[in-house]
Amino acid sequence: MTELKARHCVPCEGGTPPLGQEEIDGLLPALDGWEQEGVSIFKLFGFKNYGRTMAFVNAVAWISIQENHHPDLQVGYNTCRVAYTTHAIGGLSENDFICAAKVEALLA
Repeated sequence: MTELKARHCVPCEGGTPPLGQEEIDGLLPALDGWEQEGVSIFKLFGFKNYGRTMAFVNAVAWISIQENHHPDLQVGYNTCRVAYTTHAIGGLSENDFICAAKVEALLA
């Protein structure tokens, strides 16, 4: 399989089945520090200060626009929690893992 961060999201509509737990378990180890929580994956990122936090948030927003796949963000002074799920299918899709890998690459 092509490295996740090199892939692009594909449109996902209702009726498309979410990934099964076996597929999720196969993809999650490729994402350093990401965890599954119900029907989403998330990671809490820490930063030195508010400016760096906001720079990260803006970069995540840019990825979201490019991929047309948007995370839930919780932003604090020096933290940002990024969570992905595919709302249209009520679960996780490969798009969630692709975007998470692209977010992870921001700090590599």
